[in-house]
Amino acid sequence: MKRNIIAIGGGKIMVPANREPQTSLIDQSIVQQAKRKSPRVLFIPTASEDNRDYCDAFRNQYEGRLGCSVQELLLYRDRPSNRKMQMLIAQSDIIYVGGGNTLRMMKLWRKLGVDKCLDKARKRGAVLSGLSAGAICWFRQGNSDSRKFKDETNKTLIKVTGLNYADLLMCPHYDVEKHRQPALKAMMKTTQGIAVGLDNCAALHIKDDKYRILSSKKNKKAYLVYWQRGEYVKQAIMPSEKFKPLIQLIQ
Repeated sequence: MKRNIIAIGGGKIMVPANREPQTSLIDQSIVQQAKRKSPRVLFIPTASEDNRDYCDAFRNQYEGRLGCSVQELLLYRDRPSNRKMQMLIAQSDIIYVGGGNTLRMMKLWRKLGVDKCLDKARKRGAVLSGLSAGAICWFRQGNSDSRKFKDETNKTLIKVTGLNYADLLMCPHYDVEKHRQPALKAMMKTTQGIAVGLDNCAALHIKDDKYRILSSKKNKKAYLVYWQRGEYVKQAIMPSEKFKPLIQLIQ
């Protein structure tokens, strides 16, 4: 399958102007994948309901620091026509999806046809990226905290169906949210295949049929998680510049 996905487990991009976002090294890798000067980046903040501060922080990083040309696809505050939406996605070298409520985002995307536009972008070779909800969306399923957005005390994690550009269950924030690991262990007991847990400041980069792990902070990594013959397996995957066959991961 043709794809170029960089899915980030988490990390702060909304930081004071004099501080560098935690994901900067990964952000640089995303921009490099576009292979052109001043790539056109489309930020899709649907999961945060188009949070203005988030949009400003993203623009400060990708336009101010990394020299990209940034546009936003706003589906809550200033929803464009279908034609404008399709044009924004079609003209972008990089698509970056922000964090927030994954379930609500996926429902709205499917209602408006965003999912179909993103698939066209994948097929033409656009870089598909994002953090947390913006990481989950590219995969078959994700380990999501979407319920907390209705009730902050609800720590229940649910499976959310993504765009299925890779046959994995994606789990962000693997190292920083204590309820993630036990919830993923229980979730995988009734889920076929494997999961990838991503620490904050770690990313899974899938390029066509190969993969690697990226990191923007020391000791941040990914984990391959699955059940086999009644035994729970958790295997660390270290960051590397070298790509490996994706089939080694998903099998």
